[in-house]
Amino acid sequence: MIRKALDSLYISSGAIASLLIAGICLLVCTQVLSNLITRFGGLSINLTIPSYADFAGYMLAAASFLALAYTLTQGGHIRVNLLLTRLPTRAKWISEIFSFCACAFVSGYVTFYMGRLCLESYKFGDLSPGIVAIPIWIPQCFVLVGMIIFTVALIDCLQRTIISGTSVFDAIELRKEAAE
Repeated sequence: MIRKALDSLYISSGAIASLLIAGICLLVCTQVLSNLITRFGGLSINLTIPSYADFAGYMLAAASFLALAYTLTQGGHIRVNLLLTRLPTRAKWISEIFSFCACAFVSGYVTFYMGRLCLESYKFGDLSPGIVAIPIWIPQCFVLVGMIIFTVALIDCLQRTIISGTSVFDAIELRKEAAE
C-alpha cells in the first residue's frame, strides 16, 4: 500500500513537471505569435504577455525540481557506471548505500534551508521584480515540494537497496529489459 502511494507520488510529480514544460512551450509560442502578429499584422498596439520570461523561468524551476524524484525512480539520472560495473556485487551494494545516504543527507539539508527561505520570503513579503509582481514564495514552494519528494525518493531507494541486498537500479534495468 505504501509502495503504491510512493510510486503514485513520484508519477504525479513527474506528470506535473511535464505539464509545466508544456505550459512553458505554450507561453513562449503565444508570445512569439503575438510578436509576429504585431510586427507583420499591421497592428499599432503591442501584444505582449507581461513578465512572460519570469513566468517561464518559474515554471522551469518548478518542473526541474518536481521531476527529480520521478527521474530517480525511473533510473534516468546520470550515474558513473564505469566504476560500478567493475565492482564485486557486495562492494557495489555498499557503494549504492553510501551514495544514497550521502545524497539523502545533502537533499535533506537543501530541503530544510529551502523551507526556511520560503518562510522568510513569505514573512517579508518578497515580490518578483518583473512587470507582474509575484510573491516569490509561491515559485519557491514548488521547488521546496520537489525537494521534499526527491528526499523521500532517495530515502525510499536507500531502504529498498538495503532490504533487497542489491542495487535498486539493477531492478529498474531488469524491468526495462523485460518491457522491451
